[in-house]
This record gives sequence, structure tokens and C-alpha cells, in this order.
Amino acid sequence: MNNNNNNSKGKLKQKQNKVELSLLILYAIGFYAFCIRRSLHLSRHHFSKLYGLRGGWLFPPRLNDVSDAQWRNFRANLPLLTLVFGVFTMLANISRQCFHFRARGMSIVWLFLSLIYLSYLHGACVVFILLIASANFLLVKIFAKAKYFPLVLWTFNLFFLFCNRVYQGYSFSKFGQRWTYLDNFRGTFRWHICFNFVVLRMISFGYDYHWAHQDSRFDQEKHIQRCHVCKSGKICYQILQERNVHTNNFTFTIYLSYLVYAPFYISGPIISFNAFASQLDVPQNHYSIKEVTWYGLRWVFVLSLMELMTHLFYFNAFAVSGSWQMLSPMDIFIIGYGVINFMWLKFFLIWRYFRFWSLIAGIEAPENMPKCVNNCYNLEGFWKSWHASFNKWIVRYMYIPLGGSRRKLLNIWVIFTFVAIWHDLEWKLLSWAWLTCLFFVPEMLVKSATNALQAEGALGGFIFHELKAAAGAITITCLMVANLVGYVIGPSGINWLISRFLRKEGLSVLGFMLLSFYVGTKLMFQISDAKQRVQ
Repeated sequence: MNNNNNNSKGKLKQKQNKVELSLLILYAIGFYAFCIRRSLHLSRHHFSKLYGLRGGWLFPPRLNDVSDAQWRNFRANLPLLTLVFGVFTMLANISRQCFHFRARGMSIVWLFLSLIYLSYLHGACVVFILLIASANFLLVKIFAKAKYFPLVLWTFNLFFLFCNRVYQGYSFSKFGQRWTYLDNFRGTFRWHICFNFVVLRMISFGYDYHWAHQDSRFDQEKHIQRCHVCKSGKICYQILQERNVHTNNFTFTIYLSYLVYAPFYISGPIISFNAFASQLDVPQNHYSIKEVTWYGLRWVFVLSLMELMTHLFYFNAFAVSGSWQMLSPMDIFIIGYGVINFMWLKFFLIWRYFRFWSLIAGIEAPENMPKCVNNCYNLEGFWKSWHASFNKWIVRYMYIPLGGSRRKLLNIWVIFTFVAIWHDLEWKLLSWAWLTCLFFVPEMLVKSATNALQAEGALGGFIFHELKAAAGAITITCLMVANLVGYVIGPSGINWLISRFLRKEGLSVLGFMLLSFYVGTKLMFQISDAKQRVQ
């Protein structure tokens, strides 16, 4: 009798879930249909007031939105980059196959190729990079065994992070009149912008060398038992990162090739020294040739989506031009939502492009953006999936050394302040960091409370589920505000944004936003449940 009741309850629940899923999908279709229609209308009627639009090749005479400098430069240089990295990876792979090079041999090959690349990008300014990198190498080698080594390492790298920005990459003339002529050969790309990534690598090298002299806390056997990649006979990235490489691999040539490794030099993804040196010695076996090829084809497909998006919707041009300040609250929401999606797609393409070439060369880095931006309903999940390789770096070299989960509420303020300063010395980025921390605190407190309180019974489970969805809607709204303040309107625009949405028309739009994000959060729950059932 009990079994029959349980079966009938199970079938009823499945039926309810199917009905709920159908309603959620219908709402989502309506939401995106409305947003697409309204975005097309806005782009068509306001294009004459927008900056950064150029002649497009799709649907002529329609214009293309290339108002974002980073995307414009990447897109324009894509053919040249493809040629350069195609030649580089071919030469590196031929060298490995013909001469059976291991870590030291491959480090020389990649150092030579990368310095050619850097000489084109930075010209004579390569000298600054090599001098600071050499000083860091000596500092690590001298102080690595000292207890106060982390303080020395961080002080040195933060000092140059600040100085590089304050002095705008320095001028040769400041070192004497006889060096002034070198200022005419500064290359095509500002070296101190790229050096932010070099700083992360210098810190990684320092810590990994420091830990190589200590007993490893990583239980490799236990990890292999739980990891489906390692069980299949392959080696996952976590083992490459956590397993200490031999101290003989901490040489100057391997160190320099790691700092200036061409595929990751401009934008990452970020890889630890342990993982880089390991794969320089033995190429990655996680991805087969077929999988790498499919990875590249998917990238081409996403590039076509980006081209379609920038030809039809001028989201970033609205943000850059400031024209959206004259729009209604509903249109401001649609443009703001579009800007977030444009930013996600832009970084997705840039990061995966460089990771693709590195995979061909036999070196795997963590995947940035493993999840779509529209499939994140909490701040922690968003941060882990947006710049995932940077998140892994922060966890390994900042979060755990600072005390980990024992001091989580304090750690996030230190970490996000560093992230903001690392990006640039701007108040709007600091405001983004502190707003994110401010929104993080209640989320962590709610998570702690929900973990302590277990929902009992069907009604309790239903209420718990609905509260989670409502919290997700609020979090997504806060996330949108934080990113728009940090990357678009700046801290001075907060009052303007709040005032627009606290009016009569704005309140109804705010309600529509929260309802839409509530539906989106519930859809994410459905996706998560489906994945668990498959596994």
C-alpha cells in the first residue's frame, strides 16, 4: 500500500515538474522574443546617435558595432594572429617531434618564439619586462625558504604593479638622454597592460618554488579515485597544478618561457607554473586531436554568432555613447542586459582562441567561462565560471594562504580589492569590487543559514525551493548593477540608475526584471537537476 502511494506521489511530482518546465520555457521564449524585437527597434532608430559603428559585411548597408576597443583590435588582428600562432605551434611541435625535446629544450624553443612576438608588440620595452622578471627570479631564489617569503613576494609584485601604471610603462629618457631614442621604438601594444598577467605568473612561480621545498598536502591517490578524467588513464589539470615539479625545473629559461609564453601572454587563460612546466616536459593528454579540432570548430560557430549580434544589436555602442541615459527604464534594462551578454561573448571568444592554440601546442590551461552567463544565479557561481582560471589562481595563491573558509567574510574584501587594482587603477573598478563584496556578504550568510536548516516535508521543500529562486533573482539583479557600475556607468552613475528605477514607470520594470530572473533561476534549477539525473 505504501509503495503504491509513493509511486503515485512520484508520478504526480513528475507531472507537476513537466507542467512547470513547460510554463517556464514559454515565459523564457516570450521574454527573449520581446528583448530581441525591442533591441532591433532601438538599434534601428538610434544608430545615428551612436559612436563606434562601422560599415558591416552582413545585411548591407547595416552597420557593425565595433565600439569596444578590445573586441575591435582582436577582430581586426585575427588573420595576422592566426598566421603567427599557426607558424609558432607548427615550429614548436616539429621541434618536439624531431629533437625529442623535454622541458628545458621546449622552454628554449618557446622563449625564442615568444620573444619574437614580444618584440613586435613592445619593441624596446621588452627590456623592462626582462629586468623586472630577472629581479623577481633572484628574489625567489634567495628568499624562497624563508617564513616571511610570501610577504616579500607580494610586496615586490604589488610595487611594480602600481609603478607600471603610475608611470605609464616608464620612459627611456628618464634613465638618461642617451637612451631617449629608444622611446621611438615602443612597439604596437603597451607593455605595462600585458604585464598584469606576467605579475600573476611571477607570483605563481614564487609560491610553487616555495612549496616545492615543503611536503605536499595533495593526496594524489585519493584524487585519482574520485576524478573521472584520471580514472580513464589521462591526467587532469588539478594534478598538473597540485603535484610539485622537481626543483631542477625551476630554471631561468623555463621561468622566462612561462612568463612570456606567446599563446597566453596577452589575455590568458592563467596557468600555474607547476602545470606549465609539467606539460612542457610531457604534452597534455586530456584532449585528443579530434576533441581539439571540434573545440576549434565550435569557436568558429560562436564567432559567427558574435558577428550576427554586433550587426543586429548595438548594445555596447549605446553604453559607450551614453545615449541609453535618454531611454525609458525598460529600454535601459534591455541595453544593460545586452551589454552583459556582449561582454561574456567577447571574453569567451578571446580566451578560447588563445587556449585553442595552446592545446595544439600540447599545453592545457583551465577553461574560462565553462558556463553561459545566463546560467549563473549566484555571485560565487558567476565568479567561478566567468574568469575561471583567475579564480583557480586566486584560490591557490590568495584565498587558501589567507585562511580559506575560516576567514571568508574578510578574505573576499582583500581578494576583490586586489582584482580591481590588478585590472586598473580606477575608482569605478574599486566600486565594482566593493559592491560585489557587499552583495556577497548576505549571500554567504543565507547559504550558511540554509545549510543549517533542512526543509522538511513537501510544503517545506516547496517553500525552500521558491525562496532560493527569489534569492537568485535578487542576486542576478545585483550582479547586473555591479558590472554596469564597474564597466559602464561608473560610481557616479549609481544615483542616476537608482532614481530612474524608483519612479512609477521604473518600479514596474523592476518588477518585470525580478520576475524574469526568477523564472530564469528556476530554469537553471531544472537544468541542474537534469544534469544530475544524467550523471
